Amino acid sequence: MTGSVLRRSVDVNILLAGQAGQGIQTLETILTRVLNASGYHVHSTREIMSRIRGGQNSTTIRVSSKPVRAALRRADLLVPLHPGSLNHVKDRMDDETLVMGDAEVLFPDGNVQVPTFVDIPFKRLAGEMGNPLFANVMVAGAVASFLGVEEDILGRFLESRFSSKGKDITEGNVKAALRGMALGREQMDRGRLVLDIPRDDSTARDIMMTGTESVALGAMAGGCNFLASYPMSPATGVMSFLARNGGDLGMVVEQTEDEVAALNMVLGAWYAGARGLVTTSGGGFALMEEAMSLSGVMEMPAVIHLSQRPGPGTGLPTRTEQGDLELVLHSGHGTFPRFIFAPGTMEEAFELTIRAFDMADRFQVPAVILTDQYFVDMQCNLKKLGDVPSVVDRHFIKAGDGYRRYEITPDGVSPRGVPGYGGQPIVADSHEHDQDGHINEDLDLRVRMVDKRLAKERSMIESSSQPELTGPDDHSVLVISWGSTGPVVAEALGLLDRDDTAHMHFTQLWPLPSGLDGTLGKADRVIVVEGNPTGQFADLLQNTTGVPIPHRLLKYTGIQFYVEEVLEGVNGLLSEGGQ
Repeated sequence: MTGSVLRRSVDVNILLAGQAGQGIQTLETILTRVLNASGYHVHSTREIMSRIRGGQNSTTIRVSSKPVRAALRRADLLVPLHPGSLNHVKDRMDDETLVMGDAEVLFPDGNVQVPTFVDIPFKRLAGEMGNPLFANVMVAGAVASFLGVEEDILGRFLESRFSSKGKDITEGNVKAALRGMALGREQMDRGRLVLDIPRDDSTARDIMMTGTESVALGAMAGGCNFLASYPMSPATGVMSFLARNGGDLGMVVEQTEDEVAALNMVLGAWYAGARGLVTTSGGGFALMEEAMSLSGVMEMPAVIHLSQRPGPGTGLPTRTEQGDLELVLHSGHGTFPRFIFAPGTMEEAFELTIRAFDMADRFQVPAVILTDQYFVDMQCNLKKLGDVPSVVDRHFIKAGDGYRRYEITPDGVSPRGVPGYGGQPIVADSHEHDQDGHINEDLDLRVRMVDKRLAKERSMIESSSQPELTGPDDHSVLVISWGSTGPVVAEALGLLDRDDTAHMHFTQLWPLPSGLDGTLGKADRVIVVEGNPTGQFADLLQNTTGVPIPHRLLKYTGIQFYVEEVLEGVNGLLSEGGQ
């Protein structure tokens, strides 16, 4: 080993890097589970190239003595599995980064090019144990040993993980992992690693949750019983999860021939009385625009999960961005109301997905849940995801005598019947129609029907959730986040520690609640943090409230914000103004 010692007493940021196919995600799964079971809070994120084999990928595991919900840029412990990995993550390394790896693999010429390096010949040792594939679990064992993981915790997890592969493979992996732990302890005994992070024994009872799982479970809790989708990264995980688990609740999952069919099938399911969901990304949603308009004119509920990735076109299909807000806000031809939600935590995703089903059903409008690649692939430990509603409210009626599907009402919400429930026919069409649902091109009626649909927005605004405001009431600086940027901004502002700065986090992006102009207007400076090149939400706030928002901290590299970036960026914007 060369260089100085690694010392951490609050948290440690572990960066695993290698090519696609080298088992980075398996390493992530092993370490997050055993570290959480050992008394640590964990938070992991993935950075993936669009490759089946090759390229360079990385996973960051943040290990802490307290709950963590945001990604750090720094790399305390780097484990590269491929020579190209060092160059790939070089912008996250500094002189204090400890690199642990196989010098024979990383530096075949013998020239170690990092200041602090722990050489463990994983490849050779795994070969001696009979299988080169054992190298990865040996790495997991070494890393786990640095944090004091007990052998039986790691062994039990590996036995469960590999049990389906047979006794020999299972026992081989356990032996390799324990060998890795012994190698790691040797480094600890030399006094070159000091990771004294307090443990929280209660984490052993926590659940590990990904963003994908929190959305899917929210759909199940919200009464979803039908999903139609066409696979599209990074949203496919929701479909896969519900296909594996939804059958226990009587859910039907249909992989359609394309995205056009998917949303149309979901609308058909709602028409028949089911609660339908479609999951997609920006390119797939673009194909659903006509069906969005069909939802608008039929006043048929729909719930759409859109996990954002960078565009235009195919863009960066395995990266992240908050770039589809304007697409969703203005999607569909014509004018009609819709809800847009954007969770930033697992708990928010669960609760907002339930709420999306309820609001779509209640107001007979489409409701979109905006996540992104960073969020759906992120995972962390938590005590509880949220409360499951004891009763799912179904907002349709028994269609009896006098039933009029599009009856003009003060709040714009008409009675909705479903076929076979009541004695009246249930009429639906994509054309403009009269109150009974029959095609009608009377121009005065057209105006009344448009006004009826738009009248819903008043009640939708009244039912809108307010953004969460934390910090001093007499703030002069207001930092705004939405969706997945929320926890990152919250931690950064905690480190900023200014008594004049507050944080406002939005999870409902449309319709916006009333009174925002006063809230935004009383701050001397408003800063919006978001992951797109123009500040789409800042524009929406500015156009809606009339309050100018020139200060924007934007990122659109395809990688999420790090806590350090927000801290530095907000500090920089405040320094420009002399504050």
